[in-house]
Amino acid sequence: MDKLLIQGGTRLKGEIRIAGAKNSALPIMAATLLTDDYVKISNLPHLYDITTMLELLGCMGVESIIGDKLEVELNSSTINNFNAPYELVKTMRASILVLGPMLAHFGQAEVALPGGCAIGSRPVNLHIESLKQMGAQVEVENGYIKATSKGRLKGAHIFMDLVTVTGTENVMMAATLADGQTIIENAAREPEVVDLACCLRAMGADISGEGTDTIVVNGVEKLHGCSYSVMPDRIETGTYLIAAAATRGRIKVKDTRPKTLEAVLSKLEQAGAQIEIGEDWISLDMDDQRPKSVSLTTAPYPAFPTDMQAQFTALNAVAKGSGVITETVFENRFMHVHEMNRMGAQLKVEGNTVFVNGVKALIGAPVMATDLRASASLIIAGLVSENETMVDRIYHIDRGYECIEEKLQLLGAKIRRLPS
Repeated sequence: MDKLLIQGGTRLKGEIRIAGAKNSALPIMAATLLTDDYVKISNLPHLYDITTMLELLGCMGVESIIGDKLEVELNSSTINNFNAPYELVKTMRASILVLGPMLAHFGQAEVALPGGCAIGSRPVNLHIESLKQMGAQVEVENGYIKATSKGRLKGAHIFMDLVTVTGTENVMMAATLADGQTIIENAAREPEVVDLACCLRAMGADISGEGTDTIVVNGVEKLHGCSYSVMPDRIETGTYLIAAAATRGRIKVKDTRPKTLEAVLSKLEQAGAQIEIGEDWISLDMDDQRPKSVSLTTAPYPAFPTDMQAQFTALNAVAKGSGVITETVFENRFMHVHEMNRMGAQLKVEGNTVFVNGVKALIGAPVMATDLRASASLIIAGLVSENETMVDRIYHIDRGYECIEEKLQLLGAKIRRLPS
């Protein structure tokens, strides 16, 4: 199993480009199941999860043509198997996104209950109940969701009990080919949901209200192919900005979308960062000053994202003063705290809150990554540590960050991958 070796104490400086958003690319890839035409997707990130989704679609018979410029063409007219097997689904929760489109287009789907990061309960019952409201017959047997539809799905008025991104996306995709109008209330407002809606509209879907808590989809007879470029990854953007702030650095990130990061940029400014933005770039300068502690509470978009919580915990660990970080989205997302405390951080967990007293520097130590964003936070902790830090189990990081050690090296970090 590969590891990352980090020599801390270097201020990050320079420029990097941001990759396409994994959390946008995966539902868009699933959406290609809604048409018999070719769909060309560009600006895909080079990530393990993207490869897994391609493998999943391929095992069902979907034809793919992979280009050399982060693009792929997918065609589902060749599909010959409606089963998404556990061997693939267990590594990536986003696999459940094939459920809605397969059911809407082909009238059947069999998808293993999903796996992915161990960051708490993310039940799929909202997906299942919503599809039942649209007329599907759904059963869970032997670890598989087995769904069928006699004829087209029916439009329905669906209220999501919890704000769920993948639940909203699954229902939205299924509704594009349903008979009649579907209204999704308490819908997720994340930019990735908006990006999926824009792609579906380019395929001929009739969708409005994306980006608000009420999405309206009028079903159409069929969708067609299109070419679509995936939006930039706001979580990758935020991670590098936080890393630069923690190391008292100065960086510029390009090919990003500042409007999707307002909550994160606000907190970075509170931490003492000088932020400038353009249409597709953000610059951050700490003027070689130690960051100031900030307090934050995670919540669904447009509030502070849960996927940035662990990284800000690492920043707070070496900031002036004390901060309070409250997690409201996932109940088991503080597994990085124990590892940081081993590095000399002063973090205390009480329920869904972490109390942080900043120290001047952490001490390098062997640490173990437990999930994707925890991995990123431990890398940041290594960057602000004295001596060496070894981050183990970094397969998590490869699920969500494209070439992270190469990009950090471009910014001056002393980091290298050690093969297992």
